[in-house]
Amino acid sequence: MIIISIVVAFFNGRLDMITKALIDSSKSAIDISIELLGMMCMWLGIMKIAESAGLIEKVSSLLKPLTKIIFSKVPSNHPAMGAMLMNIVANLLGLGNAATPLGLKAMNELQKLNKTKDSATNTMCMFLIINTCSIQLIPATLIAIRSATGSKDPTMIIAPIWISSLIATTVGIILAKITEKRNDYKCK
Repeated sequence: MIIISIVVAFFNGRLDMITKALIDSSKSAIDISIELLGMMCMWLGIMKIAESAGLIEKVSSLLKPLTKIIFSKVPSNHPAMGAMLMNIVANLLGLGNAATPLGLKAMNELQKLNKTKDSATNTMCMFLIINTCSIQLIPATLIAIRSATGSKDPTMIIAPIWISSLIATTVGIILAKITEKRNDYKCK
């Protein structure tokens, strides 16, 4: 599409418009990236402070009974459970970028519990569902993007995100549990 637009602009004598659009878009991309970087640094800093203050441990301990039910095949003292809890908490706080390394660590730890290394376990599939749907209390990345692009009310998306992510997570968990019990799961 880019090549076609350049060719058409060349034949119409409007290459100057393509150049101007390219420069404007590049400037806009850099401005948005810098604003997002600032917002992400702020939230990652808050997350680090919360972790140092023990807030994440407290939230994790509140979620532990629920995760024991959902991830019943993972021992509660296994490193996978800790990594999954940290990932879920990071996702709750809307820190998808900070949650990614924790999610990868959790999958590595879950793989250590996996007897059939060439397929995912039910627990791995369930974790993936929860990680993908992830209920977000503070959708920091989306708020930052909306703010960086000039939204008048970047936080107006919070309630719809709560509702949609809660529904998606609930439906995902229910369907995963149903298919797990019916043994229709492709995951072992």
